[in-house]
Amino acid sequence: MNNFKYTFDNKRYHTWNYHLHQKFGCKVFKVALNGGFTCPNIDGTKGIGGCIYCSGGSGDFAGDPSHSILTQFDEVRTKMHQKWSEAKYIPYFQAHTNTYAPASVLRERFEGVLACNNVVGISIATRADCLEEDVLEYLSELNERTYLIVELGLQSVFDETGKKINRCHSYADFLSGYNKLTERNINVCVHLINGLPGETEKMMIQSAVVVGALKPHCIKLHLLHVLKNTRLAEMYGRGEFELMSREAYVRTIVNQLEVIPPETVIQRLTGDGGRDSLIGPLWSLKKFVVLNEIDKLKRGTYQGAKL
Repeated sequence: MNNFKYTFDNKRYHTWNYHLHQKFGCKVFKVALNGGFTCPNIDGTKGIGGCIYCSGGSGDFAGDPSHSILTQFDEVRTKMHQKWSEAKYIPYFQAHTNTYAPASVLRERFEGVLACNNVVGISIATRADCLEEDVLEYLSELNERTYLIVELGLQSVFDETGKKINRCHSYADFLSGYNKLTERNINVCVHLINGLPGETEKMMIQSAVVVGALKPHCIKLHLLHVLKNTRLAEMYGRGEFELMSREAYVRTIVNQLEVIPPETVIQRLTGDGGRDSLIGPLWSLKKFVVLNEIDKLKRGTYQGAKL
């Protein structure tokens, strides 16, 4: 018998699907968009070329940046509607750093899709060091009138890892940005990546312990993907680190879930790598096998079991 509170499909973790059904009473899906932003770790403000795993900016599955935001929205929504015809939507500004511009620019790019029919919120991916005061004021305004989630890419709480991956901000920088958002009652989703160069399973679990203690609204747990034409691919080619096995990844995820509060929504347990660009781990292409293995291993435990 599954006594975990936040589920209706026999999962033992607080799924994103469950949360959205509870909040909106229907199926809701994200519509991934490219808002045409860049990143301070790409344009030279803090770094050049982005993080070592960056293939030109996060959001490989976002909309076509050559199209307008409303056109992207309609294109992605139409594809998703083939599977869920009665669903509602959350525009997800995924590619690059989506608060790296004045609030006036953000307003121009966000407001159009917010006005579309059946849009119930907005999700904005960014860095914790790109939250200027005018942006925070605009985000506070958005938070008053729609369901807002700001997604912060942390990846690891260890600064030595941040330096290895060329993150160009520290955990202290992350915490400062996180607090600016939560002080304004803005929902935050924190991203962590498992399998980063030099990290042990113990370190990955410790990242989950530290982030879990913050009690964020959501967490995304990702697998490190080695993609073609990245500095990470060059490092891998030189044998500087090893890829996680599926068994190690599944074990790490289950251990991480045990130290995350059950109220925190788990938006993702593994990521997607494009089949044409992925060097490894190739086992990650079988996403549903990975998720099923996590479910099997979690039968004897649940999210928050060690808190």
